Amino acid sequence: MKTFIQHGDCLTVPAPAGGTVSGELYKVGSIVGVAATTEVATAPVVLKLDGVFGLTKISAQAWTVGDPIYMNTTSRALTNVSATGLVLVGVATEVAANPSATGACRLNGVSAPAAVA
Repeated sequence: MKTFIQHGDCLTVPAPAGGTVSGELYKVGSIVGVAATTEVATAPVVLKLDGVFGLTKISAQAWTVGDPIYMNTTSRALTNVSATGLVLVGVATEVAANPSATGACRLNGVSAPAAVA
């Protein structure tokens, strides 16, 4: 196909301030993905934009399958509670207990502001 550029499940972007750690979730502009490698700030890094990942969550929360998952862009911790300043990044794909350090999240690949009631 003449207009095809790439599959888009992985994108190379400049690493954000502070750099990246392989396997951690990052937001670059509106792109959200898991870093494939550890890189210093501004170095090229591949972000995996979709798939299910075991990511750091707020320990004192229980998740159920299908919960929308939001990211605190400062701490990069995930939560199932919508609040101002958080961004929607995916959905929970497994139950996560309270307490637990990680939860399974299916990434959307792009961020959207959290809807706040």
